[in-house]
Amino acid sequence: MEKLARTVERFEKALKKFEEVVKNPQLFDFLSRELIVEITTKRFEYTYESMWKAIQIFLRENGIECASPLRCFKEAFKNGLIDEEYGEAFARMVKIRDELVHTYDEERAERLYAEITSPAIYDAVSSLLARLKENLKN
Repeated sequence: MEKLARTVERFEKALKKFEEVVKNPQLFDFLSRELIVEITTKRFEYTYESMWKAIQIFLRENGIECASPLRCFKEAFKNGLIDEEYGEAFARMVKIRDELVHTYDEERAERLYAEITSPAIYDAVSSLLARLKENLKN
């Protein structure tokens, strides 16, 4: 349980860093769009990695093994960590993350930036964090 608590704490910190760029339009006043896109996509990656690792540890502590983000998200969905309304957002996040790793052009980065800054993505991740924290209390 202690390992899970530490991992959830890292996930929460990563989400707060992601939130700083997603919910702060003032950044455009003093940073270039290119830099904001780069920072946001990198922070999304950190959030994504810490999120699926937290799910993996939670599931392992409940007797379920999963070795990949997609498998972990499917198991989290089955086990009530992910609300049904966010199923599509998590499926999309897996594709976005895979694509981000291989993105080298601005046009593609802009498209992915638009997707990861959508309220659906942030809300889905926030909801999962809340569920994990609830489970830590029990």
